[in-house]
Amino acid sequence: MLKDFESYARSAQGVKPLMQHISERLHESTTRYNWVGFYLMEPPSFEALVLGPHAGSFMPTLRIPLDKGLCGAAARSGKTVAVNNVAADPRYLGSDLVKSNIVVPIFVKKRVMAEICIESYFADTFTSSEQKFIESCAAIIARCMESEALAVTEDATSH
Repeated sequence: MLKDFESYARSAQGVKPLMQHISERLHESTTRYNWVGFYLMEPPSFEALVLGPHAGSFMPTLRIPLDKGLCGAAARSGKTVAVNNVAADPRYLGSDLVKSNIVVPIFVKKRVMAEICIESYFADTFTSSEQKFIESCAAIIARCMESEALAVTEDATSH
């Protein structure tokens, strides 16, 4: 699947279509991934995350302040947050149906600018190999976001 994502990234019409493609493919092809989505840092303050492209079986939270939830924890720490029993973690904000959640920050120029969030109705979904795979997906998005940022900068300086 990573090869597909790398290939799609080369021809995608921007980072959001790439995020949508990854969300849909992960949701459709991994039965334990009941919701897959991206949250983007909210400009200009960068003090909250706002819902981006996503796919899945329930309505996600639209906006998450950085001091709330597992998404906020991942954004603040800059580290992957994987919880295989969300009922035991008081930071979890979502649905009672969800048993496992992983959030991987996406960096652009060493700053968290987005994250991928995956929720599962099954406990113990996110093994260390699953975490590495999802972190690899996040790295593909990061490269696309870096390229877009660079293209905008180059375009602005060429006028």
